[in-house]
Amino acid sequence: MKTRKRESGARSHEKTLGGTLRSLWQSHSLIARQSVTKLLKTPVATAMTVAVIGIALLLPAGLFVAMDNLRNLSGGFSSFTQITLYLHDEVSQSEGEALREQLLTHENIAASQYISPAQAAEDFRTYSGLGDVISQLDENPLPAVIVLTPASIADNEGALLLEELSALPEVESAQLDLQWIERLQRFLQLAERGAAALMLIFSLAVLFVVGNTIRLAIESRRAEIVVVKLVGGTDGYVARPFLYTGTCYGLAGGVLAWVLLGLIMLMLHGPVTELLALYDSQYSIRGLTLLSGLALLGGSALLGWLGAWISVRQHLAAIEPR
Repeated sequence: MKTRKRESGARSHEKTLGGTLRSLWQSHSLIARQSVTKLLKTPVATAMTVAVIGIALLLPAGLFVAMDNLRNLSGGFSSFTQITLYLHDEVSQSEGEALREQLLTHENIAASQYISPAQAAEDFRTYSGLGDVISQLDENPLPAVIVLTPASIADNEGALLLEELSALPEVESAQLDLQWIERLQRFLQLAERGAAALMLIFSLAVLFVVGNTIRLAIESRRAEIVVVKLVGGTDGYVARPFLYTGTCYGLAGGVLAWVLLGLIMLMLHGPVTELLALYDSQYSIRGLTLLSGLALLGGSALLGWLGAWISVRQHLAAIEPR
């Protein structure tokens, strides 16, 4: 008998819990639909607020895309970094060619080229415009060189490779220009910090815009709020429509920012691709990925909800029935 009562109580508890969850879901769904409907009834005001939020989110999203493209593009810059090995005068051309082939087996060397003294002098005449200077000399002063392209320049690998190559007996001196790479890395670090600061600033701007909009909405519905509280409505119940409204504002602003960013990337794709082609780069710029876009929408919705929550917490408690 006791077992039957216990089973009956468990089933009753499950029904009560299920009914509570269904009731809660229906209540939230109804309030969410009502919030969207009220926004659609004032299209001009809603569009202006969404436009402000979308433009505020556009800049940090654009900076994120720009930094992502710069990082990916800079990954191919290692092909423009070269190590020049100046060989001793007594190293013959056959020995220089053999050394070039030997260096190709090194794991951190992607390409190598041997330039003989005669070829170096010819290149000097062609590109410097000072060919007469070489012709007037009794002998060619230019040494044989081997030009190497490192496979990687990250984590000080270029400097370590330079030190290793300088120790070769055939090499008189070696040279690696890392200055421009260091400048690029410093610029990327500075740009990333600047982008993070701007993201924070414009996120605060979204909070202020949503918060002020919700404050005005609360003031316009003051009489309604007083009536709801008179019949027993809690602050949580009263705040729910405003929280959904703020979330809708943030989500719509995120969608607008994503669309605008896509249009901007589409406009820039052709000119940027042509510019990179002049530098023999096949890189194609890209916009937000699906995951990044969803993160933008989630972040914008969260900012809208947070702005509404701050405004509700500050202004709703001050409205009480007298």
